[in-house]
Amino acid sequence: MIKKIAYTLFLTWPTALLTNEPKDWQLGFQKSASKSMDDIVWFHDYMLVPIITAITAFVLFLLLYVCVRYRASNNPNPSKTTHHTIIEVIWTVVPVLILVVVAVPSFKTLYYGDRAVDPDMTVKVIANQWYWTYEYPDQDLSYDSYMVPKEEIDPKTQTYLLSVDNPLVVPVGKKVQILVTSNDVMHSFYLPSAVVQIYGIAGRINETWFRAEREGTFYGQCSELCGIKHAFMPIEVRVVSEEDY
Repeated sequence: MIKKIAYTLFLTWPTALLTNEPKDWQLGFQKSASKSMDDIVWFHDYMLVPIITAITAFVLFLLLYVCVRYRASNNPNPSKTTHHTIIEVIWTVVPVLILVVVAVPSFKTLYYGDRAVDPDMTVKVIANQWYWTYEYPDQDLSYDSYMVPKEEIDPKTQTYLLSVDNPLVVPVGKKVQILVTSNDVMHSFYLPSAVVQIYGIAGRINETWFRAEREGTFYGQCSELCGIKHAFMPIEVRVVSEEDY
């Protein structure tokens, strides 16, 4: 069983990085489709490799050192020290410095994706139980987007639980302002490849944005438990050239 899992991971991991949809046994993020996603991947690697790995290794070293250096056989008369000024200053200042090193790129990445500044176009996304409605205010266009049922799936061009009948279509390289709301319960509009995730709440409009840097078809899903068919309201975004749009 372990060999089978390892073999599956080996086969699917390189493929998953080159496609726009999740794969079985996928490791890591989906391939980026926007600068926001590039920033998130960089921040993830920045946190995981130099910071978290260093902290984990240092704490492990301290635990092993304490276990060996201060074991009972080596200390028949244990120390009764309760305070040490230098150590207390260090374990107060060092975590503060670590938090600053984490906070600066974190806030930069967070605020970059907060609001659309001078968007090229606007799309209003309305969540329903259990489908999406897309409105293009500038083009006076509106339509509903439902998941393609399993019995109607074309295995050559579509993916069950991800493909829809009417996808959201946007041009490549354009800043798209996304306004999200809901007609009923709380939903969440989530597009991993572009790092778009925002709640749809009835009576309120939330804003986000993305700019696709390459053409393709990208998938997402509602990521908020919204009822019995929560798993059946996927998001399909087709990024096309400006001419085709």
